Amino acid sequence: MKSQSPESGHPAEKPLLAAAAPSLSPLGAAFILLKSALGAGLLNFPWAFHRAGGVLPALLVELVSLVFLISGLVILGYAAACSGQGTYQGVVRGLCGPAVGKLCEACFIANLLMISVAFLRVTGDQLEKLCDSLLPGALLATQPWYADQRFTLPLLSALVILPLSAPREIAFQKYTSILGTLAACYLALVITAQYYLRPQGLVREPPPSLGPSSWTSVFSVFPTICFGFQCHEAAVSVYCSMRGQSLARWALVSVLSLLGCCLIYSLTGVYGFLTFGSQVSADVLMSYPGTDAAVVVARVLFAVSVVTVYPIVLFLGRSVMQDFWTRSWRGNWGPRALADPSGPWVRVPLTVLWVTVTLAMALALPDLSKVIGIIGGLSSFFIFIFPGLCLICAMDVEPVGPRAKCCLEAWGVVSVLIGTFIFGQSTLAAILELS
Repeated sequence: MKSQSPESGHPAEKPLLAAAAPSLSPLGAAFILLKSALGAGLLNFPWAFHRAGGVLPALLVELVSLVFLISGLVILGYAAACSGQGTYQGVVRGLCGPAVGKLCEACFIANLLMISVAFLRVTGDQLEKLCDSLLPGALLATQPWYADQRFTLPLLSALVILPLSAPREIAFQKYTSILGTLAACYLALVITAQYYLRPQGLVREPPPSLGPSSWTSVFSVFPTICFGFQCHEAAVSVYCSMRGQSLARWALVSVLSLLGCCLIYSLTGVYGFLTFGSQVSADVLMSYPGTDAAVVVARVLFAVSVVTVYPIVLFLGRSVMQDFWTRSWRGNWGPRALADPSGPWVRVPLTVLWVTVTLAMALALPDLSKVIGIIGGLSSFFIFIFPGLCLICAMDVEPVGPRAKCCLEAWGVVSVLIGTFIFGQSTLAAILELS
C-alpha cells in the first residue's frame, strides 16, 4: 500500500497481519469473491422474482442493492487497511471496540455455520435427485441404500470437501473457484436455453403478469439477495491476500466480481421465473424434468459449484475459532505445537469438527427453505451494518477533510439503518413462516 495524504481520504500504509506475503492476483481475488457469492442462493432467485411480483420490480431491487453491496466491499478493504487487521472480525474489533467485535464473532459463526449447513443440504438434495434420474425405473420405488444422501453426503464430505477445506491459506481456493464459477455459469445458460428451446416434457406456465401485489412482497426479495450475494465475509481475507493492495484496485475487483455475479443471478432469476411463473419451485432445478440430459449435467455441475464454495465458508468460520484460540492460549501449558492456531495440530481438528457438525445438522434438518430468511437477515450484518460502523469509526483513525468526513459518516449511518431494517423485516417474516 502506498501512503496517501490525509486530504485524499485513502488509507496510509499499515501492516496487514494475515497477509505477510500476499500471493493472490487481482484476477484470482475477483474469482474468489465471485465464487463466494455464487452458492445455493442461485437456485432461489426465480422463486424470489415470483415473490417480488415480477421481473421489473425484482431487477430494480437487485440493482439498488448492488450499490450497497459494492460499497460494503470497498469499505471493508478500506477498513482493513486502516485497522491493520487480516480478518473480518479483527477489523470490526479493531475499529469498533471489543463489544462490537464479540457481537461480530457471534454473528459470524452463526451465519457461516447455517450457510455451511444449507450448502450441504442443497448438495445432498441434488445428489439424491441425480441418483433417482440414473437408477432404473424398477429401483425407484425402493431407493437403495447407496443412493440415499445419508450415505452419499458423508462420503462426499470425507473424500472431497474435507481435503479441499484443509489448506492453510484462502489463496488455494482460486483454482476451485474458477471451476465453481464455470459450473454456475452453465446453470444460468441451461435455464436461459430451456426457456427458448422448450424441450419435450417441460411444462411451462403462461407468461406471468407483472407488478407486485404489495410493497411487502417487494421487500421479501431482500433476504434472497443478501443470501445470494454474500461474499463480504471473505472480503477482508481476500483483500489481505491480494498482491499490490490499493483501494482503487480493490474497488475494481469488487465492481467486476459483483457485476459478473449480478449477470448470472439475473439470467437465472428472469428466465427461471418466465418459464414457470407462479409454479416455480424454491429450488428451480426441482421444476425441470429429471430425465433431461442438460438438467442432469446442471445438477452435477451445481453440486460441484456448492462443494467448491463450502471450503471458503469453512476457512472464514475457522479463522474466528483460531482468533479465539490465540487469545485464550497462555503458552504455559500443553505442547508448543498447539500455540500456532494455523498449524496442522489445531487447524485440522477444527476443520474436521466444522465439517462433522454441519454434516450432522444437514442430515437432521429435512428442509432449510424456511430459514433462508434468517440467513439473509444475519447476512445484512456483514453487508450493511458492520461495514457502516467500520466506516464511521475509521473516520477517527484516518484523518480526512471535514466535507469528506461528513459524507462518509452519513453513508455509514444510511448503511447501518438499511441493514437494521432488512434484518428486522426478514427475521420477522421468517419467524412468522416458521410458526
